[in-house]
Amino acid sequence: MDCQSVSKKYIFQGEEYLCSLELAMNIIGGKWKTMAVFHLKDGPLRSGELQRALPQISNKMFTQTLRELEKTGLIERIVYAVVPPKVEYKLSQTGESILPIVLALAQWGIDISEKYNKR
Repeated sequence: MDCQSVSKKYIFQGEEYLCSLELAMNIIGGKWKTMAVFHLKDGPLRSGELQRALPQISNKMFTQTLRELEKTGLIERIVYAVVPPKVEYKLSQTGESILPIVLALAQWGIDISEKYNKR
C-alpha cells in the first residue's frame, strides 16, 4: 500500500485513483457512510429504522448517503411489492468486508473516551 507511487493506479467504477487510501476513503469516507454501515451490522433495517438510528442526519443527507453506499456496492436496497411500500437496506458482501474496520474504529472511540475521561 503505497500512496507515494504514481506507477500504480487503482480503478473503481470508471474512476482512477493514484492512491489506494484515496479510493477507500472515497467509498467509505465521511461521518454518515460509516455510521450507516455500523448500524446495518446486525442485519437489514427498514429505511425509517435506519434513519432513526442516525438522529442528527437530514433527510437529504440520509438519501444521498444511502444512494452512494448502494452505488459503490456496500449496501443493497430491497424493495418489497406490498402496500404500503416496504424498503429495507442490508450490507452486501462487500459491505460486510468493511465491518472489521468499522468495528475497530468504534472500539477505538470507546477506548479513547475511557482514556481521556479517567482524568
